[in-house]
Amino acid sequence: MCSRISFRAFLSASNIRCFSSNAKPQFTADRYKVERGPYAKISNEHVAFFNELLGRSRVIVDPDECESYNIDFSRIVRGKSNLVLKPKNTNEVSSVLKYCNENRLAVCPQSGNTGLVGGSVPVFDEIVLSMKLMNKIIETNELEGVLTCEAGCVLEDLENHLATVGLMMPIDLGAKGSCLIGGCVSTNAGGLRLLRYGNLHGNVMGLEAVKANGYVVDCLNTLKKNNTGYHLKHLFIGSEGTLGVVTKVAIQCPPLPKAVNVTFLGLKSFDQVLKAFRLAKKELGEILSSYEMMDKLSLDVSIQQFGLKNPLTSKSDGHEFYVLLETSGSNASHDEEKLASFVEKALSEGIVEDGTLTSDPAKIKSIWSVRERISEGILREGYVFKYDVSIPLQSFYKVIEVLRERLRDPRIIRISGYGHLGDGNIHVQVSTASYEPEVAAQLQPFIFEYISSLRGSVSAEHGVGFTKTKYLHMSRTSSEIELMYDLKKLMDPKGILNPYKVLHPLKP
Repeated sequence: MCSRISFRAFLSASNIRCFSSNAKPQFTADRYKVERGPYAKISNEHVAFFNELLGRSRVIVDPDECESYNIDFSRIVRGKSNLVLKPKNTNEVSSVLKYCNENRLAVCPQSGNTGLVGGSVPVFDEIVLSMKLMNKIIETNELEGVLTCEAGCVLEDLENHLATVGLMMPIDLGAKGSCLIGGCVSTNAGGLRLLRYGNLHGNVMGLEAVKANGYVVDCLNTLKKNNTGYHLKHLFIGSEGTLGVVTKVAIQCPPLPKAVNVTFLGLKSFDQVLKAFRLAKKELGEILSSYEMMDKLSLDVSIQQFGLKNPLTSKSDGHEFYVLLETSGSNASHDEEKLASFVEKALSEGIVEDGTLTSDPAKIKSIWSVRERISEGILREGYVFKYDVSIPLQSFYKVIEVLRERLRDPRIIRISGYGHLGDGNIHVQVSTASYEPEVAAQLQPFIFEYISSLRGSVSAEHGVGFTKTKYLHMSRTSSEIELMYDLKKLMDPKGILNPYKVLHPLKP
C-alpha cells in the first residue's frame, strides 16, 4: 500500500494549487456518447404555447440565461437545453406536462441543482422545469408538528421559519441555503441529521405530485396513521422526477432542541473512530444527533481554500482523522454533563488524542463550517470525481485506502474521504486539475464493483441520476429493476420525465 509519508509528500504545501472552476464542462452527451431519445424538437409553436400559459417573463429562451440551468453544482455534466419554464403553481405544472406529453417533449425537473449525479440537468435539449417560484409555505401545524409547503421552498428558509414556532426540519444539508425541499424529497436526501431523525421516507407525511400526462396525484395527507391501501407517496420519494414532479410536501418536524452541544475530536486511526462511535452510542444514547467523520486531507480542503481554522491546535501537524459529534436535547446541564463525561472517558481510554466541546452557538457554527464547506472547497481544486456511497461500518474507510493504493496517477491532487459515519455514508473525493478520461477509467467501474463486494450501495443519498445508471444492478436485484421498469412504463409511458436518468435506456 502507498505509505502515508509518500502520499503526503505529493500533497505537500508546495504541490497544492488552486484551479479555476469557471471553465464549462464538456457536454454530457458528447463526453459519455449518449444517443438522443425519440423526442420532438422544440419549435416556435411550442414556445408560443408556453408564453401564453406562463407569460414571457417565466419562459427563458436566451442561451446565456439558459446556460446556468444546464450545468450542475459540481460542474460534472452539461446539457443543451434552450428552454426553461418557471411555473408558480400546481395547475401550471399540470398544464406544462400535459402539453409536453401530448407533443412528446422531454422534460427535466430541476430544484436547487445541488446534486452530485447529474440528475437535475438535461442531457440533450430537454425542457428545464424550474421549481424555484413554487416557494409558498401553506400551513404550519404547531400542535402536530407538520409543515406543509410547496416544493420550491429553500431548505434553510423552512428551517428559519420553523424556528419561530419551536420546530425544526428533520433534514439538514450542507447545501441548505440553495437546495429545495422538492428536490430533497425526490432524491430522498439524507444529510447530517439522519442518524437521529431517519430518512425522508419516514418523515414525509404526504405529498402532491404531477404525472407525465398532467394528472395531479393528491397524497397530501398529514395523518401519522393512515393504513388504507398502497402508500403511493413512496413512489415519488427518491424517484428523481422520473415518475412524477413533486409540487407540495407535508413533512413531520421535530421540536427544536433547547440544548445543542458539539465536540470536535482528533484521532490517530480509523479504528479509533469506530471505537469512539461505539462509546458515543453507549454514553450519549438518546441525545446523539450527528456523528461526522473526516480524514485529514478532507479537513485540509476547508482550511486551505477558505482560511478556516482547525478547531484543534494542540498538534502542529494535526491528526489523521477527525470526528464532529453533535448532541441535541432538552436539558442543557444534563446534556453538557453527559458529553463532557463521554469526552473525558474517550481521552482516558486513549480512544481520542484531543478534543474540544462547546455549547456556544457561534463556536458551533464555526466548527460545523469546517465540515460543511469541504464539498464546496474541493471544487476549487479543479475537477472532482465524487462518489456518495454507503458501506458497512467496519469497512467504511477501506475504499479510500484501496483507491490510494490503486491510483498512482501524478495528475491526482488528492484522494480523501468524509461523511456521515452514523449511517454508513462516505463521500469519496478524487480531485484533478481538470476532467481526465484516463483517471475516470481507473475509477469506474472499479469503485462500484468494490463497493458492491463490500455489500454496500453505489448511492447513499444523492440517487442514481445520470452518472450511475449503468451501476444500478450492483445495488438492486434484477427483480427490483424489472419492477422499476414496469412502474416507469405505467406512469410515464412516453418516457418524457427526466429521460436518461435512473433507468436508461427505457426498455421498449
